[in-house]
Amino acid sequence: MQLHTKVRKQLAMVEQYGSAEAAWHALEEAGKPETLERAKRELEWIEKHGIRVWTSDDPDYPYRLRQCIDRPPVLYGKGNLNLSDGHFVSIVGTRRASERGKELTTKLVQELHEQLEQVTIVSGGAYGIDIAAHRAAMDCGIQTIIVPAHGLDRIYPQVHRPDAVRALGNGGLLTEFPSGTDPLAPYFLQRNRIVAGLADAVVVVESRERGGSLSTAHMARDYDRELFAFPGRPSDPSSIGCNNLIRANKAQLIDSAEDLIKAMGWTTRNAPQQSRQMRMVGLYDHLSREQQELMQILQTAEDGMHINLLVMQTEREYSEISSDLMMLEIEGLVKSLPGGFYKTTSL
Repeated sequence: MQLHTKVRKQLAMVEQYGSAEAAWHALEEAGKPETLERAKRELEWIEKHGIRVWTSDDPDYPYRLRQCIDRPPVLYGKGNLNLSDGHFVSIVGTRRASERGKELTTKLVQELHEQLEQVTIVSGGAYGIDIAAHRAAMDCGIQTIIVPAHGLDRIYPQVHRPDAVRALGNGGLLTEFPSGTDPLAPYFLQRNRIVAGLADAVVVVESRERGGSLSTAHMARDYDRELFAFPGRPSDPSSIGCNNLIRANKAQLIDSAEDLIKAMGWTTRNAPQQSRQMRMVGLYDHLSREQQELMQILQTAEDGMHINLLVMQTEREYSEISSDLMMLEIEGLVKSLPGGFYKTTSL
């Protein structure tokens, strides 16, 4: 997308110089005093307000976003944020949500909380479906992440400030925009890629024929995320976008959290627990040492593990991990899940 050209250039600089810090020093040597002064003020603001910063070369950078080609070079976070563990579900929809849409959103979040051991709800903090999802998550006591289209020194819409403050206790705010950035129209589209890329699954609850939630849906497909939508009456303007996604086979139809959980292959709280101990006697002798290592790691992940996390833990190349996982699938020892996740099969 043309909107992301600047982001790609920034990422190219990081890759060219080896790290964000090295790229920064290169800019420093180029001699741009106004840029340096702005950066110093930003660093002072970050330290003063306890802002957490991740760069794309940071080992703690969220691994789901890391696989996105136009990932943000820098992320700013405020609150008690866990950006990796558990199931991440992004819930989006129209700002002019109906009561039915709000009820569907609340029910979905409640059911996800009841059925899954650890789940995080991600959205954009806007009116309508977004804020309904955040509030439902906070009411359930599960983590929610608000992704604003501006810097962390302001909240838009202002009326949602109490919700943003409340979210800081279990989750918080995450943005790519530095302080002083106003919520301009293009930034809402740009931030939607974080909402899509940070998730394992994206759910569109209500959407008109055109709208920001549809851009998030299309980005989710570009990032190979699983996309779901609630159907609605053909005569309802707030359901046209969802119905069109389902009709075009771009989104899977759901009417409950159970549908989503089954489609994702996630283990529920009450499901029989698979043994986490590896039964190595003779069963895996024919596997290579690297394949046995992958099996050992996957045995510790009840609900599966993303391939990027396997790459990080083994410190091996992505292509090598992918090849070994394919061989393990052929052996019937591992199965692939939507969104780049893998888990061991029942033995």
